[in-house]
Amino acid sequence: MLTRKQYELLRFIHERLKESGVPPSFEEMKEALDLRSKSGIHRLITALEERGFIRRLPNRARALEVIRLPDSAAPGLATGRRGFSPNVIEGSLGRVRAPSPGSDDDNMRPIAVPVMGRIAAGTPISAIQSRSHTIHIPPEMLTTGEHYALEVRGDSMIEAGIFEGDLALIRKTDSADTGDIIVALVDDEEATLKRLRKKGMSIALEAANPAYETRIFGPDRVRVQGKLVGIFRRY
Repeated sequence: MLTRKQYELLRFIHERLKESGVPPSFEEMKEALDLRSKSGIHRLITALEERGFIRRLPNRARALEVIRLPDSAAPGLATGRRGFSPNVIEGSLGRVRAPSPGSDDDNMRPIAVPVMGRIAAGTPISAIQSRSHTIHIPPEMLTTGEHYALEVRGDSMIEAGIFEGDLALIRKTDSADTGDIIVALVDDEEATLKRLRKKGMSIALEAANPAYETRIFGPDRVRVQGKLVGIFRRY
């Protein structure tokens, strides 16, 4: 499943290749998608390559090949921004209910939690929308509500004890308080794991690594997708 920007870029590259046989430059892609920097194009290209839609040809500048197109466009993808609401999760989630009297065995049973892909603890990556597998978590590690897990990529949260390869256990919610570590969806395109700071009308996404700067956004650019409730780590 592609985000709207990923789909637009894939379609732009495909149409340009059909017209001229030459892929567009990064500057042309940036202008076509109305992005502020080429780094956004780099992230989209990487995401499309990882999902098997395009291939970068070695030893050739600007060499891109479209391998396949989506079977069908998701609602909103080809009709403009209105109506398109990408989400970092989809499908059924692991739900933890309040303990029931007299049902100790059920209350101690591990909870199946879906792993919904990867989350960046560093430079934001494309919004996650695919379920990869399921893990079973002891109920005492989770709070009441729906949960999912994301594999951490990057090192921007290491001083909070979150390392690359960890599984971040997330409770689904669309609200959070200052100081919470959240899954943030930026500009409906990029997902990242950061500490939330509310500064007046602005939203700050704060890393736990001095090598990374705090990023500040207007309130309409950031959506909370969940709050961190635990870390699952294999040794």
